[in-house]
Amino acid sequence: MIVDCGVYVDGRRVDVEAPLADVLARAVSMGGFVWVGLHDPNDEEFEDIASAFGLHSLAVEDSMRPHQRPKLERYDDSVFVVLKPARYVDTEEVVEVDHLMVFVGEHFVVTVRHGPTASLAGVRDHLEGDPHRLRWGPTSVLHALADRVVDDYAVVMRGLDVDIDQIELEVFSAPKAAHAERIFKLKREVLDFRRAIAPLEEALVELGVGEPPIHADSSNYFRDVLDHLKRVSDSLEGLDALLDSALHANVAQVGMRQNEDMRKISAWVAIIAMPTMIAGIYGMNFEHMPELGWTGGYPLALSAMVVSCLALYRNFKRRGWL
Repeated sequence: MIVDCGVYVDGRRVDVEAPLADVLARAVSMGGFVWVGLHDPNDEEFEDIASAFGLHSLAVEDSMRPHQRPKLERYDDSVFVVLKPARYVDTEEVVEVDHLMVFVGEHFVVTVRHGPTASLAGVRDHLEGDPHRLRWGPTSVLHALADRVVDDYAVVMRGLDVDIDQIELEVFSAPKAAHAERIFKLKREVLDFRRAIAPLEEALVELGVGEPPIHADSSNYFRDVLDHLKRVSDSLEGLDALLDSALHANVAQVGMRQNEDMRKISAWVAIIAMPTMIAGIYGMNFEHMPELGWTGGYPLALSAMVVSCLALYRNFKRRGWL
């Protein structure tokens, strides 16, 4: 659906009553630009937009298939940028990634959102409150969207950081518990998040060059967004290393616990084996075995069992096996 369609002249929104096919021509005649925002459009809706603004067919095809990596592609006098907004669902410990496609020309910008991306809904209102930035034209919209997307990445990082700190605390405060499943889940979320944002660096580098239709004065602003993205990428590497350390520590703890359990089992087996051995010897019923005809033989055998078991128990206890 078309969320909004506005014409901006000299940084301010103006009311233009015209069919969609004529809006671009009206904006050009006024020296302004058109910003059309769409959310999960159907084929028919987007076909009308593509025809009205002369969007390249390959870019249109990509925009209707949301599973795209972040990228920047140039088509004649326009650019096509794919961004991947993200948010962290703390209750499920999941990073959810949406898709935002942006078409930028000299006098138009078309944004196509797939998924909730609620944080992007206020970008238009924020820009309309800052006419100075809107004087850049469509470039100001692209920068504002990229800046908001990368700022949201920092929010995702804080959510991941809190849960990973919690994992580290649990691993060392409750060493007998198994945390591998949760650690692996968080590692996968970190990996998927890294895949979603890493290709964006290349696109931001190209945007920082400021080639038309990107406004030349915006170069420093895109480089600033790139710097923020690199900080997020560096932090992700640190979180991944922390998860590796936590996983290795938990595996080592599980291994130590298994060794302790084996020692305990072995110690009890040894204690039980002693009376079993004595009973086995005196249960062979040979005629000429010593003490078979002696009245004290039975109490002696029982005493030997008790003494040997106590001696083994004290020895294993002193060594920490029990």
